[in-house]
Amino acid sequence: MNSKALITAVCLYLSTLSMAGLAHHSFAVQFDAEKPLKLVGTVTEVVWRNPHAWFYIDVVDDDSVTNWGLELASPNLLMRQGWTRSAMKAGDVVTVEGFHARDSSNTGNARLVRINATGKTFSAGSSYKGAEE
Repeated sequence: MNSKALITAVCLYLSTLSMAGLAHHSFAVQFDAEKPLKLVGTVTEVVWRNPHAWFYIDVVDDDSVTNWGLELASPNLLMRQGWTRSAMKAGDVVTVEGFHARDSSNTGNARLVRINATGKTFSAGSSYKGAEE
């Protein structure tokens, strides 16, 4: 392989690495550490995918029901912290502590998730650097 081809190959490789880094956001871009939240709701869906798992809960407030989307860590990190795919499922009532989205939508970054029926509390692997895991 000549040097021009090698330099081109290295540049292409490095550009793909930088694109992967850009695709993954930091906590501070999407969530606000100054807006903590605590929600109690019924799980409607759990989605295990990279780069982050998500779950959705229905929160009842007076006469309305609001569906919230809550970000977790990657499935790999969650499994290292004791989660399994069946640890939380649709129908479970959970208490979630975390941080609200900057755009004030019904989304958040979960820090702790408690399965109310069992009392088991899981670290959600929050990407907030000040979170106690």
